[in-house]
Amino acid sequence: MRIARAPEELPDGRRAVALGTFDGVHLGHRRVLDIARASDGLVSTAVTFWPHPRTALGNRIELLTSLERRLELLAAADLDEAFVVEFSPDLARLTPEQFAERVLRPIGTEIVAAGANFRFGRGRAGDLDLLARLGFDVRPVELVDGISSSEIRRLLLAGEVERAVEALGRPPEVEGTVVAGDQRGGTLGYPTANLDVDPALLVPAYGIYAGAADGNRAAISIGTNPHYGGEERRVEAFLLDFEGDLYGQRLVIELWTRLREERAFASEADLVEQIGRDVEAARQAVRPHVS
Repeated sequence: MRIARAPEELPDGRRAVALGTFDGVHLGHRRVLDIARASDGLVSTAVTFWPHPRTALGNRIELLTSLERRLELLAAADLDEAFVVEFSPDLARLTPEQFAERVLRPIGTEIVAAGANFRFGRGRAGDLDLLARLGFDVRPVELVDGISSSEIRRLLLAGEVERAVEALGRPPEVEGTVVAGDQRGGTLGYPTANLDVDPALLVPAYGIYAGAADGNRAAISIGTNPHYGGEERRVEAFLLDFEGDLYGQRLVIELWTRLREERAFASEADLVEQIGRDVEAARQAVRPHVS
């Protein structure tokens, strides 16, 4: 998939544009992407924004995906291109008409697919009807109940992995860089990959999860490690049947199911016994069916 950050980085062509922020690239987003991809004879292009518009306007929002992961998911959806538009204060001040003429028109946009409630331009004054009046072939996509980035954030913060899977169409993920931890897992017989997660990214509810990372099943701990009196949040994954060095590497961890809450134990032996049960549960876990 070609990736561009300015109109001049794209070759001349007639384009079907999927327009949106696409945080999480969930099932609702994929309906928008499908329209762009199915437009015969046109280049399918996702026009997306970074940073997230709400963040750029000074609001706090925990993102479901980094830009890097978003682009990977867009590529997996078989789009020809992604055009990443910098969401700056200057962009936010553009009128809807100026946005259309400076962002969409220069790249040869003919078809625009977007969620029916998509708004753009200064004061969010622009909508899809305006784009139609400006001469674009507009394809609104009706919203699906229970499928939105905001709802998925709520589900994950509540630890409701299975319901999040239904909205995402894939297992939710935690992404970060593997860094050195306190090495305690190794002394217990279960060495873990410790993730440094970007503070801008959402981390699901504390607990123990079954999932996968780097092609291996994994038992994942998200929380403060209360047995040892921890206070700092940690994301740690024990990769089953893995041998190797992941330090410094980017790691994307899938969460398949939440096994239990984190807790302190009467003894370290009890903790190790429970970790063994968690690992066995991860070994037996089934990756959720995805659409």
